Amino acid sequence: MRDNIEAERGRMRMTKCALCEALGVTLKTYNGYINGAPIPSTILEKLHRMTGKSVDYLLGLRDTPAS
Repeated sequence: MRDNIEAERGRMRMTKCALCEALGVTLKTYNGYINGAPIPSTILEKLHRMTGKSVDYLLGLRDTPAS
């Protein structure tokens, strides 16, 4: 599970639907990403720009949210 993406969504005070709209994906696709499905680089780049957090952090590959 990719908890850091969900944590950042919460910090941005966005609903799942609002984030899906901003990313240009369906809720089903987003839930797949959160549950381990591969995330395209274009989506990871959007998440990075929106949150200011590193892709490694968003994917749970590192503990610190450095950009």
